[in-house]
Amino acid sequence: MSLDLRRTFTYPYPNDLLLRKQKSLRRQLLARENISYTPIKIALLCGSTADDIKNVLELFLLASNIKPAFFQSEYNKFYEDAVFGNAELESFSPEIVIVFTGAVNIVNIPTLNDSDSDIQKKITAEMERFLSIWKALENKYHAVIIQNNFEFPAATSLGNLAATLPIGICRFIQTLNERFADYANSHDNFYLHDFHGLSAKIGLSKWHNPFQYCVYKFAMNYDVMPEVSLSLAKIIRAVLGKTKKCLVLDLDNTLWGGVIGDDGMEGIKIGHETPAAEAYTVFQEYVLKLKQRGIILAVCSKNDDHIARSGFEHPDSVLHLDDFVSFRANWKPKDLNIVDIAQEINIGLDSLVFLDDNPAERQLVRDSLPEVAVPEIDGEDVFSFIRAIEEAGYFEPITISEDDRKRNDTYRENKARQAFKTSCASYDDFLQSLSMQAEIDSFRPVYFDRIAQLTGKTNQFNLTARRYTKAQIEQMSQSSRYITLYGRLTDKFGDNGLISVVIGEKKAGELHILLWLMSCRVLKRGVEAVMLDTLVERAKDAGCKKIVGYYYPTKKNKMVEDLYSLFGFTCAGKDDGGTIWEMATEDFKKCGKYIAVKSFCDR
Repeated sequence: MSLDLRRTFTYPYPNDLLLRKQKSLRRQLLARENISYTPIKIALLCGSTADDIKNVLELFLLASNIKPAFFQSEYNKFYEDAVFGNAELESFSPEIVIVFTGAVNIVNIPTLNDSDSDIQKKITAEMERFLSIWKALENKYHAVIIQNNFEFPAATSLGNLAATLPIGICRFIQTLNERFADYANSHDNFYLHDFHGLSAKIGLSKWHNPFQYCVYKFAMNYDVMPEVSLSLAKIIRAVLGKTKKCLVLDLDNTLWGGVIGDDGMEGIKIGHETPAAEAYTVFQEYVLKLKQRGIILAVCSKNDDHIARSGFEHPDSVLHLDDFVSFRANWKPKDLNIVDIAQEINIGLDSLVFLDDNPAERQLVRDSLPEVAVPEIDGEDVFSFIRAIEEAGYFEPITISEDDRKRNDTYRENKARQAFKTSCASYDDFLQSLSMQAEIDSFRPVYFDRIAQLTGKTNQFNLTARRYTKAQIEQMSQSSRYITLYGRLTDKFGDNGLISVVIGEKKAGELHILLWLMSCRVLKRGVEAVMLDTLVERAKDAGCKKIVGYYYPTKKNKMVEDLYSLFGFTCAGKDDGGTIWEMATEDFKKCGKYIAVKSFCDR
């Protein structure tokens, strides 16, 4: 990405430029070389004029290496297109449907003469109207649905009573928003776009422009549309597994105030004694919350190691050394340390966000490691650190799974495994002594989110680089056309969680492997062998005489280009720049060792 494009799509975003230069920026983004895009088909069903929302959304997605194709409904035809059908939309077959509605699209508005019973009927009627939209979309397309909730109006006529009385529009909207949230919490593949929260954050006086609505039917001020587009892009990136995994933090004047090498542990600013100390405490509390929901934390500081570590001994420090999976405090250039951090954790550089109060260090990392996200922050304003992370949506979640909560523990356990490996006489001895057990079975609903997450984020051990949404995964798990497998791995150091996925499609007595991936944190442990053993066994049970595999090379998956040949498959030709591999199921010999395999039913 050129320097200009990198700056344009680095927080804080130049909203005016995004609106003025939509076509130019799109051309520049598409002209980038050696970009591996994730394609996605998005239907935008609009309750207001949303052309610029769509155009800027496309820019944010392209900048994240997602290439969208769009269907856009005619103005205010969202209900008709969803419920009664639209031939063009049906031919388009969307993978994601955005129902882009707002308060202007509420039909059953309360009036001054309404009784409490009338209000309840209107709430029910409004919910039933949207339920008919969601159910029709789910039945027709099995797509991910993203639904706006409702912002407050610009004027209420009732003043503060609008939030109190049952007839008040603000109270009415709050009730609808709660019902929408309840539906989202109880239905897979359905996500709320928090229009209400976004409009509150921007400010209703800036959000609304009644004149623009009357003239152009814009549901919000033209100037805030990039923020709306970005908010949608955050959800779509999360659905496709394109969020970041690790926050790399500087220490001095980033996690605490002052320079610990000069001020000593007692002199750094953290705690509640001064406003500055309080600000750093708030930031550490925020970072800890990220860690608790699965974001990996790392330190990259120019410091003597023992001095840097002493900062976490401060009695008011919220964060402690064991909150960090990787700790690099030395005098090497920070870009080199960041490469070491990625290698130690075994994740890609594009999974990292680097936060540093020093603008020179930020620019060094941007120039040397363009894959790393480096937001622009104000080193004098600690709260700008939080704003940068929140506004850019680097770590936007759509679900929080048990695997997410345990992620930091998993990476620490991996470090213990690496340390243990050095004490073993041979690698075979190391594997044997791990006492590994794998649970391998067909996809289960409890794992749909994690499987979708893996398909979006796994790049190195991924033979076809195909990406699937949660809705697609659910469909395949329920179809007899497919054999689906997940793999979990535990050993004496702990539980690695769900770390491998295979999807095979049955065709005329053959099983074609559409997807085979594995998390890099369990590489060289033999998981791929026991996954293949189980897959072939399931294929035989289904009457398949041949296994057909595919390898499509990307910039990141060279490590698996010989995988099929290592397992005895024969190359049968080329396909779309990749290779095709075949093996008769009767010729396959089990190759897994060191791992005891069980299914979910064996628990």
